[in-house]
Order: sequence, then structure tokens, then C-alpha cells
Amino acid sequence: MAAAEILPPQNRLLRIIEHPAVKIIVPLVIAAIAVVVLHKLAAHVKWADVKADLAGASRLSLLKALGFTLLSFAGISLYDALATRAVAPGMVPFRIAALAGAGGYAVSGLLGVSYLTGTAVRYRTYSGFGLDMARIAGVIAVSWSGFLCGLALVFGTLLALHPVGLSAVLPIPPAIETAVGFAILAALAAYLIWLATGERHVKAGGFALPLPGVGIGAALSLAGVLDLGGAALTLYVLMPGDLATSLPFFFTIFFGAVGLGILSHSPGGLGVFEATIIAGTGASGRSDVLAALVLYRVLYTILPFALAAGGLAVVMGLSQRHHLSGGARTLWRTFAPMVPPVAAGVALLAGIVLLVSGTLPAEDTRLGLLRELLPLSFIEASHLAGSIAGLLLIVVARGLYRKLYRAWMVAMALLAIGLVASLAKGLDWEEAVSILATLGALGLFRPAFYRAEGGALLRLNATWLVSITVLMAAIFWVGLFAHSHVPYQNALWWDFTWHGDASRFLRASLAVAVILGGIAFNSLVSGRPQRAGPQPIPDAVRRLVAQSEDTEAGIALTGDKAFLLAEDGRAFIAYADTGQSLIAKGDPVGDVDAGKTLIWRLREMADRQGRACAFYSVSSDYLPTYLDLGLSILKIGEVARVDLRGFTLDGSGKKGVRQARNRAARDGFVFEVIAAQDLPAVMGELRRVSDAWLAHKQGEEKGFALGAFTESYIANFDVAVLRAPGGAIVAFANLFKGANLHELSLDLMRHAPEAPGFAMDALFAELMLWGAAQGYRWFSLGAAPFSGIENRQLAPIWNRIGGFVYEHGEHFYNFEGLRAFKEKFDPVWSPNYLACPGGLAAPRILYEVNVLISGGLRGLMK
Repeated sequence: MAAAEILPPQNRLLRIIEHPAVKIIVPLVIAAIAVVVLHKLAAHVKWADVKADLAGASRLSLLKALGFTLLSFAGISLYDALATRAVAPGMVPFRIAALAGAGGYAVSGLLGVSYLTGTAVRYRTYSGFGLDMARIAGVIAVSWSGFLCGLALVFGTLLALHPVGLSAVLPIPPAIETAVGFAILAALAAYLIWLATGERHVKAGGFALPLPGVGIGAALSLAGVLDLGGAALTLYVLMPGDLATSLPFFFTIFFGAVGLGILSHSPGGLGVFEATIIAGTGASGRSDVLAALVLYRVLYTILPFALAAGGLAVVMGLSQRHHLSGGARTLWRTFAPMVPPVAAGVALLAGIVLLVSGTLPAEDTRLGLLRELLPLSFIEASHLAGSIAGLLLIVVARGLYRKLYRAWMVAMALLAIGLVASLAKGLDWEEAVSILATLGALGLFRPAFYRAEGGALLRLNATWLVSITVLMAAIFWVGLFAHSHVPYQNALWWDFTWHGDASRFLRASLAVAVILGGIAFNSLVSGRPQRAGPQPIPDAVRRLVAQSEDTEAGIALTGDKAFLLAEDGRAFIAYADTGQSLIAKGDPVGDVDAGKTLIWRLREMADRQGRACAFYSVSSDYLPTYLDLGLSILKIGEVARVDLRGFTLDGSGKKGVRQARNRAARDGFVFEVIAAQDLPAVMGELRRVSDAWLAHKQGEEKGFALGAFTESYIANFDVAVLRAPGGAIVAFANLFKGANLHELSLDLMRHAPEAPGFAMDALFAELMLWGAAQGYRWFSLGAAPFSGIENRQLAPIWNRIGGFVYEHGEHFYNFEGLRAFKEKFDPVWSPNYLACPGGLAAPRILYEVNVLISGGLRGLMK
């Protein structure tokens, strides 16, 4: 049964909401409605009037808006600063956490939630100060609690006081409105009182997340008020006076617009936010409102991002010249991981500038100067080239986010084209200066783009396609608005004149739409390659397995996997192709740096083939790299390792295995380790034991994460056997021997049906004593699936499912019995993870893994 089928009924709505089709259709529907609404609401507004309103904006209003922007970002910076103080006191300096919060939001505010994995950015920032995943998850949870508490405080107060104007948005009886408001405030007060009664923790995903004390909790609530209030007031003071009369009414409209903008997946909610504000405030046909929205975008979205990007570029330039020391160098190392998303935002913003510029009319005076220097055909070609370069910059931004060197080279070339086009199409020197600044920033960011993996830069996943489509729709509306005074005629398409701005806009829009359609077609319906089957095991793989201290590397020799091998032979990844996913078994084997490159290569290969990419049964060693890929990390169990230094069978905990060993010795059973080169003489006997064991278990051979009894596989290893009196083998296990005597483990573990009940315990005891005598550091007992996963009400959904299966899955698999058996040896437990795409991809990946292990659907069901 697939994991998704055991979802409790109350989570069916979540399953529908998280369905990929819903996640694509909902943003597109919202965006389409927004474009239609914008077009209707601004039908009688002229671009010249908007320009005049922008030029006539009050300096006092601009200063107020700038002040409220600073107030909002002060609240945003306090989220992480206070959260780190609560979760990781003394580990992260206050100013670092504050800058991380403000800078991260400046980037995500431009890129939109679809472009930025906040967890990955925070992980890369805070891990440098020693925070592990649990603490970073706690920082994120606590910072979100500040936002939610601030929202509760603002809305609870508004509803409780039901000021004039709010009833226009919430047409409910005043008594109910007041009751709901006081209920929200009471819930917030109860939460703060609960925090004041002692140290509080929330268990989630196997981690105990500490909650803040009442002091920090109250401070976070006030930070939320600063954030939300500052953001709303920034636009409020820019709005015309006759529309900015009721602050409660405006707050409600503003937060509704923010929510719809997030749902649209458009970068920054562009288009959807504006349509909601205009419709909600009844500002149809108002050029001054459109001017206020443009200024709001500049002050609250573009300016903070430009400051963050400029600051990073300057510090990176200084670091390359070794002009940084002390605290400045520490600050740079802390925020260097933010360079790729900032670079992606820089390219995105430059692309938007080029596209919007291509939709707006050119200045007549400047165009007149060009008329004396250049032919009309050159102007037309430059206009078209600038718009196409803008689109491609937005597409290539994804490659910059993934640190691809080729994406950086292409982006630099596109910016150069855009720079020339800006001047050649209308002497737009302001635009040219901004493009030149972008070129300089990306040039300084060059060292951050070191990945040279293959992969199509113009291939996008569904999320990026939706975001870019929504963005293009919003920009197309800008063009329609700017040229609304020009009546549409078919002749416009072929009108090549100096004053044919509308014609150039239409032709550029068509070219952009065709190119975007081609990219979408290539991304969504390109033919999938055939499913890759197992490959012969390369000699380099055998060499790396022999050199690895991790015994799990031995599972690569099962013969049922394909291999991704580093060009220099320093590392490999063993994986399987299910037809829908490329699933790696374990971490890369070999050199760490080469392994990181292979992780990205596998992800790129999966992306090119239209498959998902996952890494099953991995340790914490490569978690930052998996997070860099945008994957979710799920705990799927724990691995047991026994410390063999001074290992004995003394103690009450080992009484059972000690008695089994003593019983075996009294009854004449003999333990022996047979070297791999001596196996041919006993291979037939080992097969007899294995076949009898399989028949007794009514099972079939496994694969992928477990070995199967094939002579070609068993022949790679030494084998530990237990011989009955007379010399017959009654139990055996093939040995995984880590290099440098670091670790000893086993894979197949089988016994004959006639073997006594103490045989396997005796074999284990003898094997660990033998490993200790040989000088091995650890003995790995392997993984206990779903062990250590919390099944609690507040735990994430997949942890709850895993915990449920562990507690109630005894009919299918002896989960608790397996852990109890391993507990006999007093092991050290370490977490075991699955790195896979987020959302509801996890149950599908786990189902595919189980099919791989069981040898197909028939084996899984059996």
C-alpha cells in the first residue's frame, strides 16, 4: 500500500491542495483574473497621467513611506534575532541574525516564495555558527510564531474595536465581530501565559523545538506588529488622501492583497497585489493610485533588494582583494551563501526592467536624436532584442540560483545585449545605467558560480513556468495599459514607423510569447528517455568500495544499480531508475567534494529526463548539499552501531546473547570466517541454507537496499558461518568490512530451518567479538525503519505516518521487534534520512523505494 493511502480522513483536503495540478491551476486562475480586473479597472487611465503623478509625488509622502519601510524591516529583522536568542542562545550574534532576517526577506520579497527555499538559505547562514537542523527548524518556527502573533494582535484588536470602515470589508453583525476579536486576543493572551508557566517545547519530526519565553514571545508579537503595520502604512501614506481615510479598512484590503499575491506564485505577487488593492479600494480609473502602487514597489521591494545586492557585491569585491579582516570577514563568510539567490534576483529584476521598458513608449526627444544616427531597422531590431534578452534573463535566473557557471556566462552575455539595446532603441540611459550596475554586480559575484554540471538552462519545472507565465501576463498588461489610447488594428503588426511604439510592443510580446511557449513545451512534454537498467559494476566502483570506511558502500555491489562515476574516479553514486524517479542508495562513496558534484549531476540528470530525484537512507554528512538542491529532509529511521573498543558480552543487557553463545559452544557449534577466495568450496552449501530460509519465510529475494543471494554478489565478501557438530553450515552472514578497520557490518543473514533458536544470537555475538579482536572500531547493525520518529499531534504529517506505521505495522513488518533485537547490543543510534522533493512527493518516493527493495510490485504485495 502506498503511504498516501493511509492518510487520515482529516488530511484529504491537504492532499487535494498539495496536488501538482491544483498548485499549477490555482496560481494561473488567480493571475488571469487579476489581469482581466486590472485591464477593466484601468481602462480609462493614460500612461502620461501616471507619469505625471509619479513626477508630482509629494516628497513628504515619500519620506514617510521610506520611514515606514524601515520600520517594517526592523520588525522583520527582529524575527530571526529574537528567535535565535530563544532557540540557540549565545550561538548567533544579534546583528548577524537581524541582517539574515532582513536580507533574506529583501531577496524573497523580490523573487517570490516559489523561488526561494528559506530553509536552505537559513541553513547555510546559521550552520556556520554551529546550529544543527533541529535548531534551525526551531528558529524558523519561532520566527513564524512572531508573524502569526502580530497578525493575531492586529486583527484581534481591529475586530474587537470594530472601527468605522471595517464593516465594508467584513459585513457581519458588530456583536459577532467583537466576540471574534476578543476570542483572538484571548487566544494570544493564553499562549503568552502558557509560555510564562515554564520552558515549553514542541516535538516535531523527532526533534524537540524550544518555544520562546514570555518576554521573547511578547517581543516577537510586537515585531509582527511592526512588520505588518510598517508594510501597510508604506502604501497607505502613498495613496491619495481621499482613498486613505479609514486605516482599518485599508489594513484589511492590504493583507488580503498580500495573501492573494503569495497564492499567485508571481514574483512579489506582481499584478495580483495591484489588482486587489485597486478593486478593494474602489480606485478604478485612478492614475494616482497606479502611481502610488509603482512607488510602493520601488520603495518596499526594489530598494531593499538593491541595498542587499549592492552590499553583497561590494563586500565580495573587497574580499577578493583581501581588504576584509576581523568582523567584516566573519560577516562576509556568514552571508556568502546568499549570493546565488541574490544573483538570481538581480537577473530577474534586470529582465523585468528590459521587458517593461519594451512595453512603454519611447521618449520622442531621444528617439529624434537616434533618427539622425541610426536606420529604423536597427531601432526595431534593438527593441525586439531587448525584450527577448529580458525574458531569457528571467529564465536563466534559475540557473544562477543553482550556482551554474554556464548560467552566469549566459546572463552576462544577455545583460550586454540588453545594455546595447537600451541605448539603441531609444537612448534610455537610466535603463542602461541599471543594466550596467547589474553587470558589475554579477561580475563581482563570479566566484559563487562554480558548478559546471550539464543540464538545459532553458528547461524549467512547473513552479518556475507558472511564476514566469504569471509575470509575463502582468508585464503584458502594462503594455496594454501604456498603449490603451491606440485602437487595435491588424495593420499595427506591420506598422514600421519611428512612432510605432504600439506596433513594436505587439511584435515583442508575440516573440516573447512564442519563445516562452517553446521553453514550456520543451520543459513539459519533451520525450522521456527509456528507463535505465542496472549497469556492470566498474572497477573504479569496486576500488572505492574497498577504500570506504562506511560499510554501507558494499550494497553498491548487488548488481541491480546504475552508477554515476566522477570523471577522475574519486567518487560514485549508486542509483536506480524507477521510470519516474532517480533514487540514489545512500550518500556518495569516495571523496567528499567529488561527491557533492555528483549529487548535483544526478539532480541535473533527473531534471533533464523529467524525473524526480531522491536520496534514500542518507546520513547527515551531505545534508547542506541536499538542502541546496531544494530537497526536503525526512527522518526514516535510525542506524545502530556498537562500539567495539573493549567490547565484551558482560552485563545484564547482553545476558541473552551471552547465553546463546555459551549454549552454542557447549553443543559443539563452531564459528568461522571464510575468506572470499575460499567461498567456491562452500557456495553450494550456502545456497542450500539460503533457499531453505527463503522457502520457510515464504518470501522473495530483495534488492536495492538489501543484498540478494547470488553467487556473483556473495563472492565479493568474506562470510561468517556457524557450523553444527559434524561441520554442516546452519547459519551465515556476508561481511561488509570498512577500510582502516573503521567499521564492520553484514548484509544477508540467513539460517537453516533446522538451526536451533539460539543460532543467530550466537552468530552475532561471535561476529562482534571477532571484529573487536581484529581491531575494528564499530560494528553496524544496520537501520531500524521508522525508529525514533515521533507520532504526535503536532509532528509533521509524514512523521506522523511513519510513527503510525512503526507502532501499528507489526502485521507487515516487525519494526519494534527489529529495534528490540538490536537494542540487546547497547548500540549508538544515529538518524537515517530521506532527501526528496517536498509536498506529497514523499509517499510516492517511499513507495518506489519499497518496490525497488521488494523486486517489483508482486514482491511488495507478497
